[in-house]
Amino acid sequence: MARKQADNYENKQRSILTSAAAVIAEAGMENASMSQIAVRGNVSKALLYHYYPSKAALIFDIVQTHLAELDETLAAADKPDAPAEERLGLLVLAVIKNYQHSNDQHKVQLNCVGTLNAEQMETLHAIERSITRRFSGVLRTIAPELEKDRSYLMPTTMSLFGMLNWMYLWFRDDGSISREEYAKLVTNLMLNGMKGI
Repeated sequence: MARKQADNYENKQRSILTSAAAVIAEAGMENASMSQIAVRGNVSKALLYHYYPSKAALIFDIVQTHLAELDETLAAADKPDAPAEERLGLLVLAVIKNYQHSNDQHKVQLNCVGTLNAEQMETLHAIERSITRRFSGVLRTIAPELEKDRSYLMPTTMSLFGMLNWMYLWFRDDGSISREEYAKLVTNLMLNGMKGI
């Protein structure tokens, strides 16, 4: 008979992932050690290896969890029956708010996925495609001309993600602009910029 998981298994796993993301984001993939992650997570190395046999396994789970939560957040925030411009604003704000407490996970995603195998990457790409399709569908509705020349749809969608994915480099919650204001700025840049295509 299989051993039953402890009641706090998922909480402990989440704590390990959070600690690992912080260490890897600070030290980088090469310099981060399982020992540092165990110390940051306040767990023994033996327990850490019980959950994750390698840094690659940790990185995969950090990124998969991060992307899956973002995808779920977008699904919850989306209002398919609302005007497309409003939908875009809701989705942009959902991403920006989701990133508020996940800078470390986001850095791991952007900087460390090259260490993963093809199967792991395909799992992550499937979630990324789901997220991208949601945005490109809204952009296509707002600017049907993107559909006439499909070479513009993907670059436009990825330009939007460029504004969102790299904000962790400069954005500060105590800065001159709030997350809500930045969401409006990004949305307006997209809406007005697409008129010029």
